[in-house]
Amino acid sequence: MFIKVLLTIIFLAVMIGVGLYTRKQASSVDGFVLGGRAVGPWLTAFAFGTSYFSAVVFVGYAGQFGWKYGLSSAWIGIGNAIIGSLLAWIILGKRTKLMTQHIESRTMPDFFGTRFQDQGLRVAASIIAFVFLIPYTAGVYSGISRLFEMGFNIPYEYCVVIMSVLTAVYVILGGYKATAMNDFIQGIIMLFGIVAVILAVLNAQGGLTAAVEKLAELPSDVDPTVNGGFASWFGPDPWGLLGVIILTSLGTMGLPQMVGKFYSITDESAIKRGTVISTIFAFIVAGGCYFLGGFGRLYDPVIAANGKIAYDSIVPAMLVTLPDVLIALVVLLVLSASMSTLASLVLTSSSTMTLDLIYRDKKALPGEVEEGTIDDVVAEKVERRKVVVMRVLIMFFIAISLLIALNPPTFIAQLMGISWGALAGAFLAPFMLGLYWRGVTTSSVWACFFWGVGLTVVNMLAGNPINPINCGAIAMLGGFPVVWLVSLLTKKMDHSIVNKIFECYK
Repeated sequence: MFIKVLLTIIFLAVMIGVGLYTRKQASSVDGFVLGGRAVGPWLTAFAFGTSYFSAVVFVGYAGQFGWKYGLSSAWIGIGNAIIGSLLAWIILGKRTKLMTQHIESRTMPDFFGTRFQDQGLRVAASIIAFVFLIPYTAGVYSGISRLFEMGFNIPYEYCVVIMSVLTAVYVILGGYKATAMNDFIQGIIMLFGIVAVILAVLNAQGGLTAAVEKLAELPSDVDPTVNGGFASWFGPDPWGLLGVIILTSLGTMGLPQMVGKFYSITDESAIKRGTVISTIFAFIVAGGCYFLGGFGRLYDPVIAANGKIAYDSIVPAMLVTLPDVLIALVVLLVLSASMSTLASLVLTSSSTMTLDLIYRDKKALPGEVEEGTIDDVVAEKVERRKVVVMRVLIMFFIAISLLIALNPPTFIAQLMGISWGALAGAFLAPFMLGLYWRGVTTSSVWACFFWGVGLTVVNMLAGNPINPINCGAIAMLGGFPVVWLVSLLTKKMDHSIVNKIFECYK
């Protein structure tokens, strides 16, 4: 216990120290939200990866989908690396950096409002982002607290409160730069931690070959007379597995907290290096998490009060028998993954509410003169006021997420499915197509907002007749034909405005 407490205290002290170190760079809006648009490739790549993979993946997803699909769940991690990291950087990285800087966009809702010349879109997108980032944040709190409860025997409720307070402190102090620097430190811990834990778990099962043989002897849930499904290439339910891969991989391209990393990177050469770093990070961390979860059936399941398997307790149950030093490493691993994701989520939510709802200034297009330009002294005061409001909203957002996490309505995986389905279902298609296609219309963006949020909410209110995971995947993929068809049938944007926006690619 002494080792676990000591390592955790050192870790948390470093996180707060980074927040204090970077607080001077967080005095302006650009500094607080984007790190001055001058964050290097290593920090950006690790910030992208650590925001992507949290306790939701390590505890919730690895446990639930490792149990359902066995070793084939490793395909989820591979999909995360290839689609969610490699393709995300290739497709979005350069164009997002150039266009958002050109139109002076600081948030995703701001992008929609300026790119499609409709402030209503900006308001709607900010509300969608704020509302549907809350269940994701609650899922992260829940996941990290389950591990803390296992490692320290501290009641779940206390763990949730402690994590929320500590996250708030360093984000409020240093903004995005503190988050990015801490993400780098946390990312290194995650890389070493996941490798060490996998080796320890396999060793406890007699090695890789012995563990796979044990899995192969287990009967299928669908047909108890058939063995070997959990040790096969595509598992007992390939179509269900595909839905999870689509949701967790494609979704990153439509999430405000993920896409925002491309706003802040220094230049195009940094994007190339960041692409490689981020992809390797995802292969190790995501691939490792799901590979580890695939062996969950070799351990006795934890049964919840309702008589069903407690999926969120599967991974903690796998790790509880490890030596104390390794448990300490696991706690730091999950703490690192979760605090980085939490920091990204609360920063995205507070900046969106502040810049796109409370201080919704109408910006001129590139080359135009802004109306009612104020002097530098007044402008500086307004900037400071915006930063103060963002810091207050960070506390507000964390408080709401905390209340949900103290009484979570469903499993972590379902919380994330609802959040990612609505956000990426609404934002992915119009954002990606808006970077490439001049023909996207304002009406098509509205249609996609209604599609993504509507499908998710209706499915949820109907008692989830479609599994939230599969519903999220449908919402994301369905957004592309929605935007394309509505764009063909509705009024086009003014060509001169669109041409000014696309000048950034010349």
